[in-house]
Amino acid sequence: MAKNNPVFTKSMRKTHTIYMPDMLHYHNDLLCAAFKYGGYNLSIVPETDKVPGELLSLINSGYCTCAMDIIGNLMAFIKSGKIDVERTAVLEPQAGGACRAGNYYNLIIMCLHRLGYNIPVLSLNFSGLESHPGFKINLKMFLGAVAAVCYGDLLQTLYQQTLCYEKNTGETNALYDKWIKKLASDIEEGKNLLFRKKIYEAIVSEFLSIERFSKDEKPLKKVGIVGEIYVKCSHTGNRHLEDFLHENGMEFRSEGFINYCIYVLFTELKSTKLNRGSFIYSLALKALIKHFIKMHSVIRKSLAGGGYLPDGNFYDMKEKAAKLLSEYYNIGDGWLVVAEAMDMLEQGYDKILIVHPFGCLVSHVAERGVIKKLREMYPNANINSIEYDYDQSKTLRESRILLATN
Repeated sequence: MAKNNPVFTKSMRKTHTIYMPDMLHYHNDLLCAAFKYGGYNLSIVPETDKVPGELLSLINSGYCTCAMDIIGNLMAFIKSGKIDVERTAVLEPQAGGACRAGNYYNLIIMCLHRLGYNIPVLSLNFSGLESHPGFKINLKMFLGAVAAVCYGDLLQTLYQQTLCYEKNTGETNALYDKWIKKLASDIEEGKNLLFRKKIYEAIVSEFLSIERFSKDEKPLKKVGIVGEIYVKCSHTGNRHLEDFLHENGMEFRSEGFINYCIYVLFTELKSTKLNRGSFIYSLALKALIKHFIKMHSVIRKSLAGGGYLPDGNFYDMKEKAAKLLSEYYNIGDGWLVVAEAMDMLEQGYDKILIVHPFGCLVSHVAERGVIKKLREMYPNANINSIEYDYDQSKTLRESRILLATN
């Protein structure tokens, strides 16, 4: 247990609300429902307009914008007076790896302690690190979370590929909100967690009913978004990039979370083999990878059947990326960034934004390092890196985005 971190006890499950940073925009509500099904009350930290000034005196300036966003929004929310701090806990997801994010857990504890708060901080990981007697990843939570990721990926693809072409403004958002509420309710009650194909097809069918312009009637620039997982997937992290692109008359697309989950498992499998780890553990990882790929295949077929462009098959994408990076290059988001960029380029998204935090060495090597070669492979494409910093000028950032999508 980390120093100055209060224990989250079993009795706190019923009395405390656990707050998690906004990490996955399209999946947040569904993941909250999965935790509810597992016996925990999870909520997402809302975005704030102003980060507390004292935060800069607590966090070293060497930390990236992700730390400032995640911890800044959390501290602003706790100091807002809108919650009962005596019945509050904080959850920080930890994927590990060569990233300063591995220190966020202890950094949050330090900030809370120095500001005078006695709030338990939990770690969401599968390694048993920083355990608390009152917080465990149970079977219900796991099954609910898997369903949440699958439904979230499906809705993300449908939303992104429908919104920009709808004839009646607001229909896509209304239908998306309807299904998020319906699915969150189902997950919270333990419904439709295992056999989801008919639900997928029903959702796709409803999105197809939205009246749309053809792409000939309404030609738009096609922009693919790839990069560091937090900046790519969090609307807080990317400063509402999708809204900005939509407002400027562009079709936008980012690939879902399932392939990232498979990538993390695949990376762990490679590491286990290199370090001659447990044979049983390797078998378990292989089984999980196989299961996720099977689930992803059902989603892909449901989307393709409705005329939507699905995310690529994991192993096909790995082969694409192998032209530039080894499958052993798995620092941070590693070869997956290249694979997603190539997948979307080959599907007609000829403008690629590689988004990542300023000053992130992992992102600079994995993402900026391949731009020259990508441009050589796809000479008609416009491929650019967009960096995010916590004190960056909005005008400067948006000007760069417009230039990169010209």
